Amino acid sequence: MSTKQEIIGSLGEKQLLLPDLVQSGLAANDRVKYFFTLLQLAREQCEQPAANPPDLQREREASGVSDTEFDGVIAASRGLPGGRCRIPGAAALLGRIGTCLAEMLAPVELARQLGMDSGADEYRKRVASATKLMRGVRKDLVPAALISALTSGERKQGDTAHLLVMDLHRALNQLQGELSRESVDGARVYGLHAPEKDLVRSFMRGLNSTQALKLDHPGLGTTATVSGKKLVLQNDIGTTDAHVLVVHVEGLGATVTYSDVHLDRLLFFQSLFEKFAVEWEETRSRRESGLNEGGIYHLCVGGFKARDREQLAQYLAFLGSRVVFLIDWNRARKRLRPFVRKRDGIAVLKWAADNGYGHMAFLKVGGDTLIYDAMQFAIKGPPRFGEDLRDMLGRERALAFLKFVVRTCAEGVLTAKPDSLIRDEVRAELANYFHSAERDLFELACEHAALLVELASAVRDGVLQLQLASANGGLARIAERAKAWESAADSLLNQVRAAVDHSAGAVFFKELLEAADDVADSLEEAAFHFTLFPPRTAPEDAHARLRALADLLVGGAQEYLKALTTARYVRRGGDRDDMRDFLEAVHRITTVEHESDQAQRSIKSALLASESDARGLFVVAEVARNLEEAADALMHSGMVLRDHVMGAVVAS
Repeated sequence: MSTKQEIIGSLGEKQLLLPDLVQSGLAANDRVKYFFTLLQLAREQCEQPAANPPDLQREREASGVSDTEFDGVIAASRGLPGGRCRIPGAAALLGRIGTCLAEMLAPVELARQLGMDSGADEYRKRVASATKLMRGVRKDLVPAALISALTSGERKQGDTAHLLVMDLHRALNQLQGELSRESVDGARVYGLHAPEKDLVRSFMRGLNSTQALKLDHPGLGTTATVSGKKLVLQNDIGTTDAHVLVVHVEGLGATVTYSDVHLDRLLFFQSLFEKFAVEWEETRSRRESGLNEGGIYHLCVGGFKARDREQLAQYLAFLGSRVVFLIDWNRARKRLRPFVRKRDGIAVLKWAADNGYGHMAFLKVGGDTLIYDAMQFAIKGPPRFGEDLRDMLGRERALAFLKFVVRTCAEGVLTAKPDSLIRDEVRAELANYFHSAERDLFELACEHAALLVELASAVRDGVLQLQLASANGGLARIAERAKAWESAADSLLNQVRAAVDHSAGAVFFKELLEAADDVADSLEEAAFHFTLFPPRTAPEDAHARLRALADLLVGGAQEYLKALTTARYVRRGGDRDDMRDFLEAVHRITTVEHESDQAQRSIKSALLASESDARGLFVVAEVARNLEEAADALMHSGMVLRDHVMGAVVAS
């Protein structure tokens, strides 16, 4: 206690001492937690020496400890036999911990004297017990077991100095709340002057600008005081253990200390400050029993140096505006996880924060159940196990849809739209995405069908040249073009496979193009056989019949393209002319297959009656076989298309 405080106490105005003592106790809390961390890491260095151990300089400075010699303690620590640790200045370090405990106890004791129920008697006994435990340490030697006994946070194993600090901190926060009668834009403050209050207003301006996004979730309470020359801001964020945000402002510098049990959320928090030159120290992991599985939490320290007072105010306002996006963040991430990959779900939450929508409204309206409902509506049934939106829509469309969901929920909830209306808007949007994806797949299918027409026409041209002497050069060029078109058709098929892999909603297009690609393969094979034709003309009778078969394939490919083009417009209750045109085209494809069978048989008969060169007979026979196979595959493609239109579209 300072001389000034002693004088005030002697005058009987002890209540005037309490705010300063609470302030000192909270500052001691920052220092003692640093000392605990220093001891824990020193013990780890003794047990498992690291080549480049941390020095905790940034944590030391943030906690208000000015002694630079502590920065070398961890690296200089050595393990000794018998479970002992040689830690430079260990006895003095434990003495500093005892001093911090006494400073934290002082305001609690004074509160009892002022008639406040502070639990001082019990705390006094616990402080005495912890102090007695530390007195046995001499110089640099300290048992590793003693460090565990002091720093453990596991209540089942008995009381420790760490647990005592946690409880005293809670008591000090309660006292601070009772003392903080003044409010600055919603922040509870005490001991502040006008310049500090202006900075608090900046922080609260940002916090209040986004606070509505938390809806009815508890959290975002802010307190502010001064510690020496530093303004200290603390926000309770939410209700999660070890989820702490403390800001120290001194001069034009602001230091943020943030801890979280979820490393992904900590990294997300850091990513929000891309517009400011925040220097983040290496994130450190700590163990605290009772927090979560394994008792692990993570801590980061970020420093920002403003060029002037105005930029400092802008930074504090931005910092305040980001806190709401941390509440229930991990729950929102998990609700997005079934639909897209982890990094994409985090990207959606980052977008939602950057654009001021947040994720709390999304959780309120239903979260993942909202999206599952929309999926069932869009695909007329539940999705297959293991499918996600990226499989069904593609990555870009899936991300765009999820952003729409988050934005629609935020805007709807904040404007008091009924949840049922928001759900309908989400359903309609996803249905549009599926229709858009289907249109794109139809375009690919039509492009594939157009290549079939080109292939069939090229083969017909080749058949016409078989009667020309020395036509081998032209036939070779036709074969080259056919090979290029067949490769292009394969590429389109692969695009469809990539777009609809494992997707119940669009697997039809994969099946359709796989069937139609057999047409391309057979036609390209026919064109290849042209290159084997000897430099002689084909038998006249067989050649005429082969021309007729080639004409059938051109007509069939054209009808298939027409059927595909018409299919996109066929809908239940739609124009009857569209349905009639579609069915007629499919019927003509079937007719082509039947007529091609007869044409191939007639070619065989003509070849057997011919006395032409055996090589020429072979080529004509193979080309005829390829064309007949193409006709079969074409009819199969037409039936796949017909079944889809009649079943999935008309009957829906």
